[in-house]
Amino acid sequence: MAKLYFYYSAMNAGKTTTLLQSAHNYHERGMRTLILTPRLDDRYGEGVVASRIGLKANGRIFERGDDLLAMTHSDLAANGALNCVLVDEAQFLSKSQVWQLTEIVDVLNIPVLAYGLRTDFRGELFEGSQYLLAWADSFTEIKTICHTGRKATMVVRVDEHGRAVTQGPQVEIGGNDRYVSVSRAEFKKITSGEGRIELKQAELAL
Repeated sequence: MAKLYFYYSAMNAGKTTTLLQSAHNYHERGMRTLILTPRLDDRYGEGVVASRIGLKANGRIFERGDDLLAMTHSDLAANGALNCVLVDEAQFLSKSQVWQLTEIVDVLNIPVLAYGLRTDFRGELFEGSQYLLAWADSFTEIKTICHTGRKATMVVRVDEHGRAVTQGPQVEIGGNDRYVSVSRAEFKKITSGEGRIELKQAELAL
C-alpha cells in the first residue's frame, strides 16, 4: 500500500540531499519518479532541485493554485507508469495541495515523499507542514545541530548584521545568509534580543 511520508527538519539538515538520494534509488531500480518543486524557490534556477553538496535534478514546477493530482494524472498520461512522487520545500504547499497528495496516494496508489521545514522564523507552522503533520501516514525528523551542540529544531531569520528578525512576511527565500538553525532554548534567547553574539557565532559555524 502506498503512503504519504513527511520528512521535516530545520534548515540545512540535508532534506534536499535525502530527496535526491531517494529519487536516485528509484532510478537505479528502473523506476520512474516525478519531482515537484515550488516556483517560489528559484535559488538554483527555475525547476532545478539542488542540494548544498552539489547534487541536483530537474523538477516540475508548481504554483500555489495548481492541482497536484491533475499534474500527476497528466504526467502518467504523457510518460506512463510512475513509481513515486517527491515534493521539495513542502512547507510551501497549500492545504488543498496536501489533500491532493493524499489523493495521489489513496486513489492512484503512488507513494508520495514530501520534504520541508516544520516551522518558520517565528516558530509557527507553515500551512503545508501543518496539514502534512495532520494527514501524512508517516513522519520522520531529519536532524541537524545547533551551534551550542544541542539538536536544532527552530529557524532564526537574520539581517545583514546577524541580528534576529522577528517581523516580516512568512516566506522570504534565502540560505545560510538569511537563516540559522538553532535549538529551542537558543531560539528563545535570540528572538528575545539576548543572544545576538551567539547568533553571529552560529553564522560563522554554519
